[in-house]
Amino acid sequence: MKFSRLFLNRLQNQPIATDTVVVIDVLRSFTTAAVVLARGAQTIYPVERIAEATALLGEIPHSVSIGAVGGGDPVPGFDFGNSPSQLMQADLAGRQVVMTTAAGVRGLQRFRQARHLYAASLVCARATAEAVRAAGADEVCFVITGEWVDRDGDEDIACADYIEALLRGEAVAPDAFIERVRNSDFGQRFTAGTWPNLPLADLDLATQADLFKFAMPVRRQGGRLVIR
Repeated sequence: MKFSRLFLNRLQNQPIATDTVVVIDVLRSFTTAAVVLARGAQTIYPVERIAEATALLGEIPHSVSIGAVGGGDPVPGFDFGNSPSQLMQADLAGRQVVMTTAAGVRGLQRFRQARHLYAASLVCARATAEAVRAAGADEVCFVITGEWVDRDGDEDIACADYIEALLRGEAVAPDAFIERVRNSDFGQRFTAGTWPNLPLADLDLATQADLFKFAMPVRRQGGRLVIR
């Protein structure tokens, strides 16, 4: 099994992976998505633009909207922001969810033609590694979505390092990777207490490695991406 890394904000200078792609967004899109599925949602539709999300919400009766813009602020008028801790008590049993976020969803859309595509975060890292191995992947590309001009993205790089170590068969504990998520540039914004839409509870949840025993494969359905 071969491994590579791509950075979402540098894609114009990087080749496009087509075999197995694991798009990582620890803080917070794919931690949120994992919570949504754990709370019983039937389907997540990850869409890149707010206008597209709003249109899709109009097509799906009784759907739930989740969204955030750059910096983590909730989309006005949506049911929930991109806050996994806020969703931990939500009753989403059987519901269909439309989700739009600044980075993770864009990464999925960019690699929608991959043979196998996964949304991943630390809370489902081991399950993701198991799913990738079971699918018989030859080449695995980790897409880092959290690196920006003012962010090192190490929360996502740490998650990629952990999943890769598991795929290599290493007997690795998650503790050091958890610490890296907390100490990343973006992780420190949650601990600072000065960003009202970046609660510490979200960081605490996002660093519970292997909390969920399921992976999040992403598939194409009727021209749209779906996570189940």
